[in-house]
Amino acid sequence: MKKRLFTPGPTPVPENVALAMAQPIIHHRNPEFIEIFARVNENLKYLFQTKQDVYTLTSSGTGAMEAAVANLFSYGDKVIFVNGGKFGERWGEICRAYGVEAIEVKIEWGRAVTPEEIKEQLKKYPDVKAVLVTHSETSTGVFTDVKELSRIVHENSDAVIVVDGITSVGAHELYMDEWGLDVVITGSQKGLMIPPGLSFIALSEKAWGMVERSNLPKYYFSLKKAKKALQNGDTPWTPAIALIVALDVALKMIKEEGLENIWRRHEKLSKAVREGCKAIGLKLFGEPPSYAVTAVYFPDGIDKKEFQRTLKYKYGVTVAGGQEHLKDKIFRISHLGYYDEIDIVGVISAIEMALLESGFDEFNPGDGVRAVQNVFAEYEKSKLTQNDDEKFLSCCH
Repeated sequence: MKKRLFTPGPTPVPENVALAMAQPIIHHRNPEFIEIFARVNENLKYLFQTKQDVYTLTSSGTGAMEAAVANLFSYGDKVIFVNGGKFGERWGEICRAYGVEAIEVKIEWGRAVTPEEIKEQLKKYPDVKAVLVTHSETSTGVFTDVKELSRIVHENSDAVIVVDGITSVGAHELYMDEWGLDVVITGSQKGLMIPPGLSFIALSEKAWGMVERSNLPKYYFSLKKAKKALQNGDTPWTPAIALIVALDVALKMIKEEGLENIWRRHEKLSKAVREGCKAIGLKLFGEPPSYAVTAVYFPDGIDKKEFQRTLKYKYGVTVAGGQEHLKDKIFRISHLGYYDEIDIVGVISAIEMALLESGFDEFNPGDGVRAVQNVFAEYEKSKLTQNDDEKFLSCCH
């Protein structure tokens, strides 16, 4: 049976990326690797839409989150963080572990923080050093408008904005420099389409000024060490060589498709999943929706474990469950990274069959698949109309 992974990390790895990791290992201090690493670093700037260097850490995304806290702040610094899900909550846990005063903006899981809520906290705490937010909250399938939050932060404070882009980079529109984002992080097993093990972080000039003043302990995650090493095209410690070789191939794929096309593809696939689920009679969780992952309530009256077992062991499809108080209430379908239209048709079809076999029959088989296909048809029609408009304008000029 072919295994089909629809979890929001790890995500599927393209065949040519997997094959790159099967090549004989090379040494990380020789010219061959240095050439690959230089190309990776340049393409990461394109991914982040920044002129700043992007630093590659051998860790999961949480390592880059910890690096941001350890390198930016000092003992007793005050920061605001948004807890709207499991990973927003993590910002506060890391800050407290390092002796940073973390002011929590706690919102109901399943919605995004509003600019007004952040503005209110900035007025209440004018001495905060940073606002830490999650662009795409993996645990709830909710998207946050970090472009608008960045504007609010910079217009109402001297704080920096730190963005967890772990499941948004490579899925959602993001312009680090243009939007004034001071720190952006992501992880390898998400939109970058390689296995877990790497994280990435980029900092603005303002954020680097904070790094210079930070007095928190750091060693392996010292960004000063990473910066010094990168000046020579190197890393301070032994990197995950095979993953960086794979990353080189994945970033080439991203550049060939083009970021704008990738963002539009994720928008299209996410809408198709949502419409497919609604056509089956499933209720969606979380608003506004992320383009990376869709959260869906289990329907009433079914054996949830039997549904997931059927989906995985009979149809080869693995989806993610809910976390914390959402466990056994929702399941999450990823469309982040290496997915296309046929993948979405397939996962909705498998969900239909597993639901029917688990006792939920309040839909006609094929309703979800038809809704998915209708979304794709609408996008295709829209693309043709756009092309015609562009040709018309070109002729007029």
